[in-house]
Amino acid sequence: MLDAIKRYFSGHIAQAAEAESPDEHAVHLAAAALLLEMARMDGSLHSGQRQAAEAAVREKLGLSDQETQELMRLAEAELNDAMDYFQFTSLIKDHFDYGQRVRLIEYLWTVALADERLHHHEEYLVRRIAELIYVRHADFINARLRAERQQDATPGGP
Repeated sequence: MLDAIKRYFSGHIAQAAEAESPDEHAVHLAAAALLLEMARMDGSLHSGQRQAAEAAVREKLGLSDQETQELMRLAEAELNDAMDYFQFTSLIKDHFDYGQRVRLIEYLWTVALADERLHHHEEYLVRRIAELIYVRHADFINARLRAERQQDATPGGP
């Protein structure tokens, strides 16, 4: 799996982000894996949730649609092999600054709310990740409120 990730990054993302280190690539993959896990947390992969996860990855990393699709495919494979979230959250905690970690929590809320309902497993996951990456409770709540306002402002939203 790591060879596939390295080949992907050297062939696609590395050209666009030469200044980034391999650690940053691993962190981006970790963030994509957590967003994808949120999309499937309620037992079904709602297309709106998958799209929200892809949009968050595209926005965060500045990738093309094709690059985003490939990264999401790799993240899904990595996630299927993972035993727990610690391998992902430890990378994020160590490499994202506090503002980036809060933004990730907001992205997770956005993905969780994309199907217009919040499953208790989704809420648990975003709360657990927030704890593991040391996001303060007030920022966790504010990230949820921003995601809810964004959902309400989206055409077709509640």
